[in-house]
Amino acid sequence: MAFKESQGKYTAVNTLGYLGKYQFGRTTLQRFKIYNTQAFLNNPELQEKAFIALCKVNKWILRKDIQRSVGKTINGVKITESGILAAAHLSGAGNVKKFLRSNGAIRFADAYGATIQSYLKKFEGYDVSIIKANRFATV
Repeated sequence: MAFKESQGKYTAVNTLGYLGKYQFGRTTLQRFKIYNTQAFLNNPELQEKAFIALCKVNKWILRKDIQRSVGKTINGVKITESGILAAAHLSGAGNVKKFLRSNGAIRFADAYGATIQSYLKKFEGYDVSIIKANRFATV
């Protein structure tokens, strides 16, 4: 996912101001008490920890939807846990819930045109068992 987001570059900042290897928004970083964006860009270890923490939080938020949806096919795309977590990183967990609960009728695309459906497909089938759902994950 990092290559898709930033070509794997820790110091990347896109045209919308998303930061680092995983293209975090400032409000997401603040959720993890990260306020100095320059220090964040210069700290690969912190970026990796923030990514794992966000995945844990998203997995907790989406736990019921993961249970209900994994194994189904929506709009020709097999739904997997890894695809759901990747899509949540793209669009936020709430938009993934809307997509899954509407059976794909409610769609989302980011400012660059990437869709929940494309992330579900591109990132399907990866082993994410190391990610444990945690509402209170920290870095």
